[in-house]
Amino acid sequence: MSSQDLSIATKLINGGVAGLVGVTCVFPIDLVKTRLQNQHGKDVYRGMIDCLVKTARTEGFVGMYRGAAVNLTLVTPEKAIKLAANDFFRQLLMEDRTQRDLQMEMLAGCGAGMCQVVVTCPMEMLKIQLQDAGRLAAPTHGTGSAGLPSTCQRPSATLIARELLRTEGLSGLYKGLGATLLRDIPFSILYFPLFANLNHLGVSELTGKASFAHSFLSGCAAGSVAAAAVTPLDENSGLRRDPLPS
Repeated sequence: MSSQDLSIATKLINGGVAGLVGVTCVFPIDLVKTRLQNQHGKDVYRGMIDCLVKTARTEGFVGMYRGAAVNLTLVTPEKAIKLAANDFFRQLLMEDRTQRDLQMEMLAGCGAGMCQVVVTCPMEMLKIQLQDAGRLAAPTHGTGSAGLPSTCQRPSATLIARELLRTEGLSGLYKGLGATLLRDIPFSILYFPLFANLNHLGVSELTGKASFAHSFLSGCAAGSVAAAAVTPLDENSGLRRDPLPS
């Protein structure tokens, strides 16, 4: 195996592990974001803390991770496609990789964002449906008409996928594809070049690499800037995947 192949394989493994850790750590915040975005004027939650408290109280700890199984299953191939595509387009567009070319880096990020939606779109569709099930059931929590706890049957990712395929075909899993592209392409256009340039600032002359701490902080900064920039587009993406009745 060549050093280039080894580098790509290492990046894919690192990306997959990072994705799994990231989903585990921040999924409750992502759930809150989805439920707040999809309230449609019905103020079930007054804010982030209120949503977290109500979710923990009514659905328990497991409820905070509703829909996480879909992400944990698909995040590795999603990151693998994104990182491999970015590397491929960088090699294709940048003949001399020792020289930084912001325009080519942005084009490579654009290509990566376009490729990743193959996995991202169905993953987001199933995840949002599962996350939002608790919001839709929230008004009925407590006791049912028979005095028993109201435990409305919640859908599973398998049931949702099967129903979408039965009623709408494969296109059902790709509902909101355009909105996803409008979110993920700008994110990758911003994230990859910004991370590469911030990380380059910390490259040591002795090792030719940046330290882990510098790379970590570069990733945090690039991710924060890109996420902040595309948040309005992310809300539009989420709303386009809310076919369940509110």
